[in-house]
Amino acid sequence: MADPGEGKKEEADYKRMHSFPLIRHTDMPEEMRVETMELCVTACEKFASNNESAAKMIKETMDKKFGSSWHVVIGEGFGFEITHEVKNLLYMFFGGSLAICVWKCS
Repeated sequence: MADPGEGKKEEADYKRMHSFPLIRHTDMPEEMRVETMELCVTACEKFASNNESAAKMIKETMDKKFGSSWHVVIGEGFGFEITHEVKNLLYMFFGGSLAICVWKCS
């Protein structure tokens, strides 16, 4: 018979394996991509239970650093279709199933 704690261990291992940021799509230059990815991870860790605050932190920081009109969506299980400026889109996953989409349009 399987150990009841084994299922919890497997779940913890799964979450640990997928706690790194995974970029699904981007057209940002390398330096901007790295900065944006690090900002997203920091915001999601700081506001782990409040996606709205994390999105606000990311948007305000991006507006200051790279000019205005940045938009941010954070959540699980959403689809989207957007128009964006070229070289200003990042779509990534973090912490397993949390998706983050950051884009600029004027």
